Amino acid sequence: MKKILLLCIASVSLAALCSCGGAKMSTANEQMARGEYFDASKTYRKIYNKLTKREERAQRGEVAFRLGQCSEKLNQYARAAAAYQNAARYGYADSTLRLRIARMQHADGKYAAAIKNYEEYLTYHPDDNNARTRLAGARMAAEKNPPTRYIVRQPKLFNTRRSDYAPMFHSEPQEQLFITSTSEKSTGTKKSEITGMKNGDIWVAIKNEKGEWQRPQPAEGELNTELDEGIVSFSPDGQTMYLTKARREPNAPTGVEIYTSQRSEAKWSAPVKFEITADTLSSYGHPAVSPDGQWLYFTSDMPGGSGGLDIWRVSLTERSGSLENLGEWINTPGNESFPYVRSDSLLYFASDGHPGYGGLDIFRAQLMPSGGWQVVNMGKPVNSAGDDFGITFTQGENGFFSSNRGDGRGYDHIYSFELPDLKITIQGWVLDRDEEPVPNAVIRIVGNDGSNQKQMARPDGSFSFPLQRGVSYVMLAGAKGYLNAKQEFTSDEAEEDAVYDVDFILASITKPVVIDNIFYDFDRATLRPESKTALDEMAQVLRDNPNVTIEMASHTDRHGTDQYNINLSGRRAKAVIDYLISVGISPDRLQSQGYGESRPKTITKKLAREYPQFKEGDVLTEDYILALPDDQQEIADQINRRTEFQVLSIDYQMY
Repeated sequence: MKKILLLCIASVSLAALCSCGGAKMSTANEQMARGEYFDASKTYRKIYNKLTKREERAQRGEVAFRLGQCSEKLNQYARAAAAYQNAARYGYADSTLRLRIARMQHADGKYAAAIKNYEEYLTYHPDDNNARTRLAGARMAAEKNPPTRYIVRQPKLFNTRRSDYAPMFHSEPQEQLFITSTSEKSTGTKKSEITGMKNGDIWVAIKNEKGEWQRPQPAEGELNTELDEGIVSFSPDGQTMYLTKARREPNAPTGVEIYTSQRSEAKWSAPVKFEITADTLSSYGHPAVSPDGQWLYFTSDMPGGSGGLDIWRVSLTERSGSLENLGEWINTPGNESFPYVRSDSLLYFASDGHPGYGGLDIFRAQLMPSGGWQVVNMGKPVNSAGDDFGITFTQGENGFFSSNRGDGRGYDHIYSFELPDLKITIQGWVLDRDEEPVPNAVIRIVGNDGSNQKQMARPDGSFSFPLQRGVSYVMLAGAKGYLNAKQEFTSDEAEEDAVYDVDFILASITKPVVIDNIFYDFDRATLRPESKTALDEMAQVLRDNPNVTIEMASHTDRHGTDQYNINLSGRRAKAVIDYLISVGISPDRLQSQGYGESRPKTITKKLAREYPQFKEGDVLTEDYILALPDDQQEIADQINRRTEFQVLSIDYQMY
């Protein structure tokens, strides 16, 4: 069953159309009026090909317009655009012709041309809000925004050479997928006058013992007939199926209605009509049962809507007086259809009335605390220039939908979609001040989303944690014999894989630790402004380790007298202490000491890597330095000139 049939826009009456061209034109008009678009298009095409004389240009324009209408109903958008353009070329007078051309170009992915025709139409019809919405959609599509992270594929297993659409999972554990198909193997032998294909049947694909999908087969029982059946939904217990069934009467437009079928031993009973209202002129289709089984959502063109097709709902427990239109947040002057209810506050539906990429697009609607709905286009690649509709979900952001993208005949096909998990990781190293791995280091990470992770660093000092988007984290690294180190950061909101690098450099408790990048004015104890970053980092170490007391020591090089160097280094150490006190560190935790040149530096592994002219373990005494070449003496003096701290205790105010 072609979805256009189920949308029931065949109710457009052409009875008043004149029968110019004789019986064949009247035949085509009658076919068109009944919604038999496939047959009507063949008849119009024969008439069009015979109208070759100059004086028949007006008639040729009218027939081209009707051909455009038929192709539009059959979702053959490129053909429809060409036919409407022919109608314009032959001077066919219709105020909507430019808009129709724009819409077909839009649905065919010809966005630049569509924008031009929308704009031209709006110069004469500036109050047409529907056209303005479509223009906004075409502009959005033309911007070529990056696609979402959804991965879309066409599983050949579920598709035939005709239309297959409206997938829907049966109840848990979601091992049966129901599909509407116009396969050549569908019931009956007659081809539809509306679509040129066989009428739709309900098919079902089942997973085998290995969890692999098997090729769809006709649903067992009494569901399928020579009429159109399809587009199903299920009660939460899976025992009741709601389906759409065509109402076909001779010489009358085709309408659709909702039916129910009961499951018994894997077979389905003959459908029984589900009465919504006493209105027999309107159509009711695309049933969707809410997960709690309380509501039936559906599509209808009944009076009281926003125009075109609207989405409505009715209570399944207390039907009387419960009929409700979902309102202007969801429904537009265009067509809204194929609802899918994922929760009481999350609805998916197809629409050509909200800004989209062309044809029907799939939209996600979130119910807000205010009572309104936030409607968002699902974007590419879920949506395309063609018709995209009929979505169903498995666990997470995975499932199936239907689309006629890329099919010039307008045939619909089943597509799968999945949203891969984001791979957001924080990784790094826990090292000591000599850039060696810290043994048995423990890293903790706490997020403001309530997450709390802990792990031990690998023997080489490396670690990694999985993260979530847009979460603020606090990380703490520590190990026996070392001070703790803390870092804070927030992961990005962007929907893309990301790797964050964070390293922890832990200070030893048992040996002095040099504080790099502390600078003084020459021959004075005044701290230079560029020292602030290093001093603030030192203050943070003390905040992260509140039970530690330290000695802050300053050392000079070999130049100058011993007493002078002792006094200068003492004043420099005190300047550092004064700064730490000024930023909130308790004086009780701090001692200053100047050692002058009395404690020359011993070369560490890190220094040996940085200055290969020295070996690990070398002590930079005055005698050692004087034995060096002149250029290396200055480097050694520079290494000796340092400020460092030594942990004195680790139990401050613990008792």
